[in-house]
Amino acid sequence: MGRTLLLTGRPGIGKTTLIKAVVEQFRGQVGGFFTEEILGPGGRKGFRLTTLEGRSQVVAHVDHKSRSTVGRYGVDVAAIDRVGAKVIVQALDRYPIILIDEIGRMQLFSSQFQSAVLKAVSSPKIVVATLMLEDHPWTGALKALPFVTTWEVTIKNRSRLAAEVIDWIALDQSNVMRSA
Repeated sequence: MGRTLLLTGRPGIGKTTLIKAVVEQFRGQVGGFFTEEILGPGGRKGFRLTTLEGRSQVVAHVDHKSRSTVGRYGVDVAAIDRVGAKVIVQALDRYPIILIDEIGRMQLFSSQFQSAVLKAVSSPKIVVATLMLEDHPWTGALKALPFVTTWEVTIKNRSRLAAEVIDWIALDQSNVMRSA
């Protein structure tokens, strides 16, 4: 069983920035995706999921009509299945480190996404994921797993946290190499 690090914190605190720092440090060893805002006139219009291989998909937008909504955003659950869940499963076959940015209310509409996350966390791989701060039964159960560590990203720690996450991954990699 691998180890999982969940990074939680309020929206806009810097979780995706941390994920991008990990990608830069471990380029070629990491698979997964990050989520970014889609900005337009008047502010945020939606969210886009971008794989580390460069594939991009809008997963929620103010103009998207859906039964699944978070605030004013219609969620495209099929897009989360097609890209988010799929890239996690593919990364498990290709990379020692899996990055998931983000596990949030939008992504949790997808049972395929939930299944892919559990498959990653249950694998021998290193998983680093961002997680919504808000309490949710599914994420609460994920955080309670014995091989899962949760760190909160705050204004006070965010500038040093990238180095700490990189050290956490490097330590785990050296432990895996010793036990092989």
